[in-house]
Amino acid sequence: MPAPERILSFEDARHTVEEHAAQFRPRGKELVELLDSAGQILAEVVPADRNFPPFPRATRDGYAVRAADLARLPAKLHVIGEIKAGAPDAPIRIKPGEAAAIMTGAAAPAGADAVVMIEYTSRNGDQVEITRGIAAGDNIVPTGAEAKRGDRLLTPGMRLDQAAIAVAASVGKSRLLVYSKPRVAVLSTGDEVVDIDVPPALNQIRNSNSYSLAVQIQMAGGDPVLLPIAPDEPERLRELIAEGLEADLLLLTGGVSMGKYDLVEQALLELKAEFFFTGAKIQPGKPIVFGRIPDGSAHKYFFGLPGNPVSTMVTFELFARPMVEALAGMQPRKLLFLRARLKSEIKAKPGLKRFLPAVLSGEFEDAEVELVRWQGSGDIAATARANCYVVVDRGDIAAGEWVPVLLRWASVI
Repeated sequence: MPAPERILSFEDARHTVEEHAAQFRPRGKELVELLDSAGQILAEVVPADRNFPPFPRATRDGYAVRAADLARLPAKLHVIGEIKAGAPDAPIRIKPGEAAAIMTGAAAPAGADAVVMIEYTSRNGDQVEITRGIAAGDNIVPTGAEAKRGDRLLTPGMRLDQAAIAVAASVGKSRLLVYSKPRVAVLSTGDEVVDIDVPPALNQIRNSNSYSLAVQIQMAGGDPVLLPIAPDEPERLRELIAEGLEADLLLLTGGVSMGKYDLVEQALLELKAEFFFTGAKIQPGKPIVFGRIPDGSAHKYFFGLPGNPVSTMVTFELFARPMVEALAGMQPRKLLFLRARLKSEIKAKPGLKRFLPAVLSGEFEDAEVELVRWQGSGDIAATARANCYVVVDRGDIAAGEWVPVLLRWASVI
């Protein structure tokens, strides 16, 4: 008996995945060298080991002064010294009528409550003339303003990007505790698919899906496990699905369009699969399948991704990525769209939410987006030329209108 068809809106399908992803827990933890942790998910709290900054820090080159001394302009002050960034503490204290030359990053001396920028000063020997007033606190970051000793700077579930690595380095962390990467099995199916080093017949295609998915899995924080191609033969298909279920998550590509090809569906049903949806109202990727299979007291989840290469890549990003990220220990995040002006008219029929390969271009704040020429969800070359997807959920859209844009993850990570 086939699985009942359940086709959801894009939003409902995405929320369904997010609800199940929220139940996941990472497999384990490991201690790795700081640079080796880049891109992984943090599994420990990283606290401030001291106040940041540890002293009142000047943010401009100029003169440390008492703001009250600049009540009347121009003001002439007596320069009593110079303070360099990184220099040992100098026995300087600013008294009324005095100033000290100071560099960006240096510690503001006692008695000073502001730093006036050098652009508004002129020096003559040990006298400085200042032509612009200033308020107390200007151009000085107080001790502990960024963080107090013991404050949490990084928390578990954060992806370790360059900024997080910099924070860890600033508190002296040469190694970090990260979550172990989940193993994500990839199973391409169908007699028409051959390995990339096998010359394909006229009716065959090379297995690009396993490789695009492997890269996407790695970028989401997982460790891809590429299985042999599953032929259209029930027993071997069942064997490979069982092998894939030994991983933390199974991604199947091809042969999962409910009601069209029943080998994969039947194999999953024999394993008592529960299907949460068997399609989403999107293009490309409408026949996306999501479900789980009993595994002792728990479950193993699977996705059936469409076999067309662009559909495979799009549906991974929209649906499988949050599952991989959750298994990797990442804090859940919502899917966000940007907006840009449409460069050329789009003609489309309403009814599906479309994710169409496009190029986001322009300069500075003047972003514009235009579809790439493509021949449907099998056109890998068009997707390779794109850096984003235009999201279309209505009919025709005129040039110049603002449209939602979903960046390709490779463009932002």
